[in-house]
Amino acid sequence: MPQRSPPVGPVEWVALTFPGAALDPDVARPQRDLVGAGTVRILDAVVVHKAPDGAVTEGELEDEGVGGFDEVEGEVLELLSHDDLLAVAHRLEPATTTLVLAWENVWATGFAEAVRRHGGSVLAHDRVERADVERALGALPAAAAAAPDGAAT
Repeated sequence: MPQRSPPVGPVEWVALTFPGAALDPDVARPQRDLVGAGTVRILDAVVVHKAPDGAVTEGELEDEGVGGFDEVEGEVLELLSHDDLLAVAHRLEPATTTLVLAWENVWATGFAEAVRRHGGSVLAHDRVERADVERALGALPAAAAAAPDGAAT
């Protein structure tokens, strides 16, 4: 097995839930493009199913039998523990499938290394909800929203 470099960019994880018993392979295409471009590196990928009767199963992405995800699989470091997956499963609605991913933001490696080299660390980190971004963009004057750099013309 080839030696892999440790993650040096920021590492994040997400649980994406979909209705039904299977993942749609169309979800894999944009993810595959990000991996292929070197923007992200997948570090762990797990699928969690919650059956209509509430039974929970989990499996590796490669075992799902859905085309399109084959080229997405990355280095499986098992960053997500069984307890992490149980916590995700507890929040799921019946008859859903959840893709749980951990990835390194390779694009931010240089910045992350510079921050560490100068003694910096993350004080806080969060995502801004899409609805909040849309609301803020909707509040911009039409000319500012249309300008390429966001500046009013």
